[in-house]
Amino acid sequence: MGRELTPEERRRKIDEVFGDVLPDTTKDEREPEPEQRDDDWYLRNKPPHHG
Repeated sequence: MGRELTPEERRRKIDEVFGDVLPDTTKDEREPEPEQRDDDWYLRNKPPHHG
């Protein structure tokens, strides 16, 4: 049995396996987005292939 990993070591080990794809917060931890979506929202979320 080895020693317990520190949170930083644990995060580094997870990143080695999965890459840095896990968000720091989940959707339910963030403030909800407003229902009304204006042009700014669409411009921020425009797919790259739509130039």
